[in-house]
Amino acid sequence: MSKRKGLSVEEKRSRMMDFFFEKKDFFLLKELEKQCQKEKGITSMSVKDIVQSLVDDGMVDTDKIGTSIYFWAFPSKASQNRKRKINELEEELKEVEKKYAETQEKCQKMKIGKEDTDERHQILKELQSKTEEHEHLLKDIERFKECDPEMLEAMKQEVDVAKEAANRWTDNVFSTKSWVKNKFCVEDSVIDKQFGIPEDLDYVE
Repeated sequence: MSKRKGLSVEEKRSRMMDFFFEKKDFFLLKELEKQCQKEKGITSMSVKDIVQSLVDDGMVDTDKIGTSIYFWAFPSKASQNRKRKINELEEELKEVEKKYAETQEKCQKMKIGKEDTDERHQILKELQSKTEEHEHLLKDIERFKECDPEMLEAMKQEVDVAKEAANRWTDNVFSTKSWVKNKFCVEDSVIDKQFGIPEDLDYVE
């Protein structure tokens, strides 16, 4: 019989956040150690490190009242944090689009070669990173869909804007790829390899 695998750090963090959202209350560390182990399967010895990591990331609040230190986290704050993160992502997407526009302008004046390949490859990596982060945020939003409907709707609208920006950027990549193909009569695979374009690059759904 195989030994049961323990929870990863991320699983413990996720379960502890679920605990806070379900309880909507304030807890001492000793209370967390006892209840999180009982209800979420988080070993009491790891509770302190997990809750501190959540505090450091701004996901859990803490305050000292008298001689006692309390911890808490409510769904409304989590939604606000996601909204702020989406705003930051939108700004980063705009910056990536700006970089791409500058690179595309250079592409009109150059032949296929090393000159601008590294820069284009870096931008493609940034796009991939933002797309993955965007998808991660969408998954997080699902966890809070019953907590604050109005805020959720606003967040979804902002996500749509970010998604459109990412897809517009991806469309520009495909357009430039087509231009290079027609201009220099090269195969798609050659262009992909030369400019570091992932084979699975596609639009965000």
